Formats: sequence, C-alpha cells, structure tokens
Amino acid sequence: MTTSDWRKVFKQLKAKPVVMKKYIKHNSPRTRTTGVAKKHCARCGRLGGHISKYGLGVCRCCFREIATKIGFKKYS
Repeated sequence: MTTSDWRKVFKQLKAKPVVMKKYIKHNSPRTRTTGVAKKHCARCGRLGGHISKYGLGVCRCCFREIATKIGFKKYS
C-alpha cells in the first residue's frame, strides 16, 4: 500500500472500513497553523523567502520582478 498520494489507497480499503478509518487518522496531512508551510507565494506558490510586509504575500524572487511596478525604488 505504498503510493505518492494518500487518497489513492482508498480503492483498496473500501472493503475494510475499520482499517480505512485508521489509515485516514494516521496518514492524512495535518492542517498547518504556523511555520514555513503555512504561507505560499501568491504568484508562484513557493514556500520559502515569503515577504508578507505591507500585505504583499509574495516570495523574494517574485518581489524582485514586480518591485518597480508596485512603487518600490532600488537604492544603491
């Protein structure tokens, strides 16, 4: 019962409801409340390097691309 997506195994477990309930309890992904995986970039979906200041919600790479368009100036 190894698979990349935890929901694909349901086909095999339809006949065993008790085993299926236990499988869902231990293998479904948790909902994140804090940490890196909580915030995604609004443009590309990247997890790391997230800039949420001023309500931007983009990663650092996307910020470099759109900074001049949204009114930021590059000094030096």
